[in-house]
Amino acid sequence: MALKAVHVSHVPNLDQVPEGPSVALYSAGFARGEARAPFKAPKFLVIGHRGHGMNALQSSDRRMRGFMENTLLSFNAAAKHPVDFVEFDVQVTRDDCPVIFHDDVILSEDNGTIFEKRMTELSLAEFLSYGPQRENGKIGKSLWRKTGSGKIVKWNVEEEDSLCTLQEAFEKVEPSLGFNIELKFDDHIVYQQDHLVHVLQVILKVVFECAQGRPIIFSSFQPDAALLIRKLQSIYPVFFLTNGGTEIYYDSRRNSLEEAIKLCLEGGLQGIVSEVKGVFRNPAAVPKIKESKLSLLTYGKLNNVSEAVYMQHLMGIDGVIVDLVQEITEAVSELIKPAKEGLGESAGEVEEGKLELKPLFSKKELAFLLKLIPELIQL
Repeated sequence: MALKAVHVSHVPNLDQVPEGPSVALYSAGFARGEARAPFKAPKFLVIGHRGHGMNALQSSDRRMRGFMENTLLSFNAAAKHPVDFVEFDVQVTRDDCPVIFHDDVILSEDNGTIFEKRMTELSLAEFLSYGPQRENGKIGKSLWRKTGSGKIVKWNVEEEDSLCTLQEAFEKVEPSLGFNIELKFDDHIVYQQDHLVHVLQVILKVVFECAQGRPIIFSSFQPDAALLIRKLQSIYPVFFLTNGGTEIYYDSRRNSLEEAIKLCLEGGLQGIVSEVKGVFRNPAAVPKIKESKLSLLTYGKLNNVSEAVYMQHLMGIDGVIVDLVQEITEAVSELIKPAKEGLGESAGEVEEGKLELKPLFSKKELAFLLKLIPELIQL
């Protein structure tokens, strides 16, 4: 299908979005020009990446192959630790069902041949026919995956589970666990506006019917999807996902933290989720983000290193998306403790409701580290 790019100037105001019952439902109470309500995290957030962590199938670290990513099993395994949210990827099938799966294509093998299907071209029944099946005695199609290097490997993990829908996640995952719903679109396709609106309406329908008070954050690498989801509803915060300049895209809005700030301010978004290397290479962007009253979360491999997570807390970052859920939640609990009464000057006069940092860094030491980190990241 021929698709055309959608630019910021072409994103409609709310009263220009094609009307329908669902649009009217989600936009109720959101007047044009309404001020953006900042998202204020109650504490430093730890978010499980695709549940208990993504699957790196060629990694020598068994923890990266523990639970099948983006499954009910993985989400509920993460919920056993003090995480605030789980992050997962939502796409919409050919027959308009929001499902949870990261990759743009799904791979299977039959008689020695690998078959590839585009996720959004599958029906719900076809999607659920892959991998482990819930029905006793039923065998699903084998699941394979293309690695970052292009190698195709069998999707083997220690604990498997069936693929699932967004509705199932709402119904079967620990209700106190927040959902960071990434609106997933193919980086290599530019989408027609009406297609984006339709996909987002389908997802919103499930969210509004099933959320029941669960904390929710929307996020997307697709700039126009992020802008539109904000225009279609005002209940849940919307964050723009960016590589922070670590990769370059045709759409310049994706190429720096400065562009991300601009997009958020123009579109009334509440925050940014950046690759952590993008933040460490450009730490001066953090105070700019804070001055803009935007929240900042990060993702990336460095977030599996407790020292890097602690450094981000000192920098004022609001939370991290991590793969090693148990290890990082334990480290955060140890390094970042609730303030106690009567700490006095020796603890830096921690204000009520703030967090005590141990060990404390002086401003001079922190300034030195912030200058050093970008050089180290470039190595």
